[in-house]
Amino acid sequence: MTNNKKEKLFSNKFIEKFLENESNLSLKNESKFDEIASSLAYYLKTFSNINKFLDYICLILKHIFDDKVILIIPLNYEGNIWNENIKISAKNECLTIQEEINTFFNQFHFSKNFKIKEIHNFEDALKTNFKEYKIETKKILSRGKCRGFIFIFCKDICNQSIIEDSNFNFIQNCLAVGLENYCLIKTKKNHENVDREISIGAEIQSQLLPDYCPIIYGVDLAAHCRPALQLGGDYYDFMCLKTNISEKRKEKARWALVIGDVMGKGIPAGLLMTMLRGMLRAEVLTGLPPDRILHDLNQLAINDLDQSHRFVTLFYSDYDPRTRKLRFANAAHNPPLLWKNSDQKIIKLDAEGFVLGLQNDAEYQCGEIKLNENDLVLYYTDGVIDTSNSLGERFDEERLMKTLTKLCKQSYTSQEILNKIFKKLDDFTGENRHLEDDASMVILQLN
Repeated sequence: MTNNKKEKLFSNKFIEKFLENESNLSLKNESKFDEIASSLAYYLKTFSNINKFLDYICLILKHIFDDKVILIIPLNYEGNIWNENIKISAKNECLTIQEEINTFFNQFHFSKNFKIKEIHNFEDALKTNFKEYKIETKKILSRGKCRGFIFIFCKDICNQSIIEDSNFNFIQNCLAVGLENYCLIKTKKNHENVDREISIGAEIQSQLLPDYCPIIYGVDLAAHCRPALQLGGDYYDFMCLKTNISEKRKEKARWALVIGDVMGKGIPAGLLMTMLRGMLRAEVLTGLPPDRILHDLNQLAINDLDQSHRFVTLFYSDYDPRTRKLRFANAAHNPPLLWKNSDQKIIKLDAEGFVLGLQNDAEYQCGEIKLNENDLVLYYTDGVIDTSNSLGERFDEERLMKTLTKLCKQSYTSQEILNKIFKKLDDFTGENRHLEDDASMVILQLN
């Protein structure tokens, strides 16, 4: 049996039970109140239909406090007046006052973003319009947070207040728990929806990064991005500068290799990275040298980046496998590390340039170097060297260079070197510690 069917069956039996025993139900009958407490506990444990729950509360209040008219104004999970779930508990003989309260409430307009002071104005207006009643107000509180309000109308001014009544307080506390439970369920569902959307976004973003390295003549490539969150701001790409040619001819064509990092991480950085990727791919097809590519990319992206209050570092290079020449320009990104096999040492590939998105007239310089057999270039983002361990020590550039030097002196493929560097990062950070920032690496090694 589904929850809805069980809830309907339970509610019908619950109401019938009250109607059958209405004449016998009183505050003095403790066994009857035990049944009420048991029913409320069962509902709170089993069901989630807040409208039905409020109906139960009103039914109980009507039969226990039959000389009172009780108005319940709940707040929704956003903290605003929950108009569609406002309830009035009153006997059938009080239909007139119910209609008058409903009419008055419809005429009183709460603002869209409810403020607590409005309830005080509402209470004053109630007392002015219903002078023949003694009206008491009680906040519905749960974990110190207001979940709604109860207004108690009593015809007999001299009648004793029910606010201090233990049975009333028990019912009110159950009402507070029920409203909070609903808000928690609603919040959880919203979070689940957001998580689902983020997961879809992360899946789409992962598809925007190359899922494999292209075949370039005389080159062994490897690349990997490890985001700190589901969505990341790191970016790397491989793009052939010639289109509409066969795959075989592409192997010896000029290729662009790029790595970048959007300031920050998560959804904002991921969205900007996706935008930048589209702009860059359009620019690459112009075939301009690296410094012109970065200059034009900055012009295109500066308005969007300025509005987001973020910037991008990016290293752009193109490689010609026929001449083994690598041209490059740098928008303030971490300079790639070049292992010169003939000299058995590492040098940095750098050129002057400003970050993308901060300066409209930023200029960039173009560098060029010829690679030789067994030379290797490591492109990386700052998430690699900014990784810290439990002692607060950074992995830093010096440690990366020592690790790379050791690996380059052995006969490893690009993928093996990449895997071993990430393993070194994991060992350094320690168990159960995640990267604080997105970490990406691309390795280009000449065969």
